[in-house]
Amino acid sequence: MQNSFFAYPANVLLIFQNSEDVRCKCICPPYKDHSGHIYNKNVSQKDCDCLHVVEPMPVPGPDVEAYCLRCECKYEERSSVTIKVTIIIYLSILGLLLLYMVYLTLVEPILKRRLFGHSQLIQSDEDIGDHQPFANAHDVLARSRSRANVLNKVEYAQQRWKLQVQEQRKSVFDRHVVLS
Repeated sequence: MQNSFFAYPANVLLIFQNSEDVRCKCICPPYKDHSGHIYNKNVSQKDCDCLHVVEPMPVPGPDVEAYCLRCECKYEERSSVTIKVTIIIYLSILGLLLLYMVYLTLVEPILKRRLFGHSQLIQSDEDIGDHQPFANAHDVLARSRSRANVLNKVEYAQQRWKLQVQEQRKSVFDRHVVLS
């Protein structure tokens, strides 16, 4: 380390960054009877070389230059703030998706029972005929027009999509025909 703070202006950058955000990494291959080793040290970019990073020096005085010529030193910099913000955004989206899943599994069935009573809009596979796969789609459309709220419109789109998926499944699995 340097004795004086003001001796190297590059040290000003190190003050404003985490000690883990900058480092010099030296990868030294095996040399004579010494095995290879990786050295990490928090130094300025100017001091990122074998002489400043490799401590303790594994070779005696005359071999230091030959050893250091074989080492590859790289200055690495990262932004921990960007990493933290990215993780927070990712976890927030994951949390919202989990809340939505809880809503779909717990709250939505309760709301459907309150809005539509005990009658079900979704018919079972046995009730849906091959000739009229969209038999109740007109009823759903009429209810969504009469109530004209967002929940009914979403319900209609979801119902129509489910019916299309059921028809495609029947076509593929029963009749072995792929719809285009």
